[in-house]
Amino acid sequence: MKTNLAQWGNKLHAGEITYPIVQQRKRWFVVSAALLAASILILVFKGLNPGIDFAGGTEFRVTGSGIAEVSIAQEVVEELAADETPRVTLLGDDDIRIQIGVVDADTARQISEALADAYGVDEAAVGFTQIGPTWGASVGKAAIQGLIIFLILVSVVMSLYFRAWRMAAAALIALAHDLIITVGVYALVGFEVTPASVIGFLTILGYSLYDTVVVFDKVRENTANLTSQHRYTYAELANLGLNQTLVRSINTSVVALLPVTAILVVGAWWLGAGTLMDISLALFIGMAIGTWSSIFVATPFEVALRGSEPKIKEHTARVLAMRASGETDVAISETGEVRVGAVTPGHHQGTAAQPRRKNRKA
Repeated sequence: MKTNLAQWGNKLHAGEITYPIVQQRKRWFVVSAALLAASILILVFKGLNPGIDFAGGTEFRVTGSGIAEVSIAQEVVEELAADETPRVTLLGDDDIRIQIGVVDADTARQISEALADAYGVDEAAVGFTQIGPTWGASVGKAAIQGLIIFLILVSVVMSLYFRAWRMAAAALIALAHDLIITVGVYALVGFEVTPASVIGFLTILGYSLYDTVVVFDKVRENTANLTSQHRYTYAELANLGLNQTLVRSINTSVVALLPVTAILVVGAWWLGAGTLMDISLALFIGMAIGTWSSIFVATPFEVALRGSEPKIKEHTARVLAMRASGETDVAISETGEVRVGAVTPGHHQGTAAQPRRKNRKA
C-alpha cells in the first residue's frame, strides 16, 4: 500500500495522472454553496449556544461526590431559583457542572449549600463562578476583533508574498468558507461556545491558510513563465500544481485529524462533555473542511478570478487556437483531459544525451 501511494504521488507530480479539479470547479462550487447555505440557515434559525463566558451567568461545580446523578442538581435549582432553567452536565465519572443565569449572592449561597447537602460533600467541594453580561459582551467583542485583525493581516501578507491580490482574495474566501461551515455544524450539534471553541476556530483558520499557501506556492511556480510557452493554459498549469500537492494535503490532513479524533473520543466518552469536546469538535470539523477548501475551493476560485484578466484571457485563447490548428501537440488522457507534463511519460533519452566531463580519471 505504501509503495502504491508513493507511485501514485510520483505520477501526480509528473503529470502522468491528472484529476481535472480546476476544470470541474463549478461542481465543487455548487457543493460548497450548498454547505454554506445550510450553515447560514442553521445559524439564523437555531443559532449558537453561547456559554456563560459570553452570555453571562452562574456556574456551580460539584466535585468528588461519587454520585453521577444530574437530576439531583436540577431539583435543587428548581426549588431555590424557579425562574432559571439549569443546564446540568456530567463531567468525568461524578463531577457535576450546573449553569444558570445571573442570580444574587444570597441565592447563589443557598444553592451552593443545598448542592453540598444533596451530594453529601463539604461546601468547599462546590465551586462557584459568576460572570456578568457586561464581561461576557466584552469577551465576545474581543474575539470578533481578533478575527478581524487576523483576516486583515492575512490579506496583507499574502498580497505581498504572492504579489497577486487575487490569490489573497481566494485564500480569504476559503477561510470564510471554513469558518462559516464549522460554526454552522457547531450550532447544529448544540455545543456551548466557549473561549476554547474560539481558540479552535482561530486554529483551523491557520491550518487552512497553511494548506492553501502551499498549493498557491506550487501554482505560482508552475505559472511563473506562463506567457513564454503556448502549450498549456493558466488553468491547466494551476491544476497541475493542485495535483502535485494533492498527496501532501491528504497526508497532512490524516496526520492532523487522527490525534484530534482521539481527543474528541476521549473527551466524549471518558472525561465528559465540555472538558475537551468544545475545542476538539471545532478542530475536527475545521480541519476536514479546510482540506476540502484548499483543494476544491481556493485554487479553483483563484483560477476563476485570474481568468478575467486580459493577459490570461489572451494567452488562453492563443493556446486553444494553436492547439486546434495542430501547431501545438499535447498529451490527452483517456477521459479527454489535457495531461500537463512530459509528452511521453517515462521517456528518457539515455546516457548518450548526458553532458560529458573531460579529463575524468577512472
